[in-house]
Amino acid sequence: MAGGWARDGAVSEQIEASISDELKRMQSRSVPQGESLTHCAECEEEIPAARREAIPGVKLCIDCMQERDAAFQARGGINRRGSKDSQLK
Repeated sequence: MAGGWARDGAVSEQIEASISDELKRMQSRSVPQGESLTHCAECEEEIPAARREAIPGVKLCIDCMQERDAAFQARGGINRRGSKDSQLK
């Protein structure tokens, strides 16, 4: 059932597209890429060989990664596709 000028299924498409965009953003953030560093990119402490082998492309030591994860704040649920409801907030 569509409302107003929207065609049938438009709201579902917006929701699915927003979820898909967020999943892509989250997946790209969590997957290290490239070659592992021998020393942490932030504090320059040596990254243990076991960590470099376990996580290919690792750039941070465990302490710096834990600090970064603790500081992560989830984004608000903003509908970037411009629905009427999101414009009223």
